[in-house]
Amino acid sequence: MIKTTGHRPRIFAAATLWAAAAALWASSVWAAEIPGADQIQARTLDNGLRIVVWPDSDIPNIAWYHYVRAGARNEYPGITGISHFFEHLMFKASKGLPPGEFDRIMEAAGGVNNAYTNSDVTVYTDWFPRSALETIFRIESSRFGGLEFVPETVESERNVVISERRSTTDDQNQWFLAEQVQATAFAAHPYQNPVIGWPSDIENWEIADLERYHRTYYAPNNTTLIVVGDVEADELFALAERYFGPTPAQTPPPPVRTVEPPQTGQRRVEVRRPGQTPFLQAAFHSTPKSHPDTLALRMLMDILAGDNSSRLYQRLIEQDGSAVSLMGYVDAEFDPGLTGFLVTLPPDGELDAVESTLFEELRRVARDGVTDAELGKVKRLRLADYWRTLATIDGKADLLGDHEVFFGDWSKALDLPDRIEAVTADQLRDIAAAVFREDNSTIGVVHPESSAQPGSAGDVS
Repeated sequence: MIKTTGHRPRIFAAATLWAAAAALWASSVWAAEIPGADQIQARTLDNGLRIVVWPDSDIPNIAWYHYVRAGARNEYPGITGISHFFEHLMFKASKGLPPGEFDRIMEAAGGVNNAYTNSDVTVYTDWFPRSALETIFRIESSRFGGLEFVPETVESERNVVISERRSTTDDQNQWFLAEQVQATAFAAHPYQNPVIGWPSDIENWEIADLERYHRTYYAPNNTTLIVVGDVEADELFALAERYFGPTPAQTPPPPVRTVEPPQTGQRRVEVRRPGQTPFLQAAFHSTPKSHPDTLALRMLMDILAGDNSSRLYQRLIEQDGSAVSLMGYVDAEFDPGLTGFLVTLPPDGELDAVESTLFEELRRVARDGVTDAELGKVKRLRLADYWRTLATIDGKADLLGDHEVFFGDWSKALDLPDRIEAVTADQLRDIAAAVFREDNSTIGVVHPESSAQPGSAGDVS
């Protein structure tokens, strides 16, 4: 079974919290009033494994998120993409589990699983009935503590990843462009490396590289386990001690010391590839996830490019007709990332005109800010999304894990509504002025051509 990178299905819904949300909508003491939040407990085993559990017995199911602090950020030339490769290998052979047995046992117990990798973490997710809890501990501890590197399996999965890269990046002009923009925007930091890896690295990993990486990054002291659902905390901690406790801690991974130097002028990437559709991407250096401004930046991006009523959608698509689709993103994790826009133009679209309009709108929001109506709307949408997240055990696990791993404290997930309410229009204007500067931007464009140049998958300049 091939897992789907980045896909985190929300299943096994718990009882809805909408009634509680409505009652608390104007309250400033959200954290104390979230149903069941007083049951959350955390513990660190002697080997360094951090565990957070949120008991929730509304339904007899459990959501399991196991975070490994390993992503493209931890890679270097020669092993780029290796974190993502483990997302494949971890479902193969391990001590006591032949290839395919992990999924067979999981499914026979009524569970499903998935995994995703980004620049900072690899996360393994399980959803299963309460009756399968010890079974899941047994098979998860097997692959985390006893993964086997079978040469035939490594080569088979290497070919799968090569094919995955070809279909998701090399053959998709907009994502080929995004990879080139990322590599250009970062001159020093390892965020310049694609999560899936550069082709030559994928083709040349050795088993010794894999063994060393697993020993270093899959050590218990480099992982965090989040469990939400029909389980008692003491029971969960006892099972964790039994199954994960014997795995020894390892020397902590080397820290990522590189700090991206300030950008002092606009950078540009031009790509010429076969196709019919021009693409424009504009990326700007911004803040890490834990920075106080990042939440406000996300809200600003909702106003600019969040839906069909957003400013840029209305200007580029509805008013000017110069674009056919628009996507905004905030890539914020451990270190300062990128915030940007990816615009799809019609076949006869004018890239220069769309770029000019984009910067016109960004200068306008940096100068004039947002309206009270825009700010009020985005706050209501963010609060509604928060309560929808807390309505499922999967959402709770995702939210707790995100704050425990990236903010260093799961309890920060509980005061998110207060932080949303505290965002001001002045803050959004100031963030726009700080981030959306031309000298802080990397601009990428795809010029579609009717045919490829001989011997080339596409030119980059």
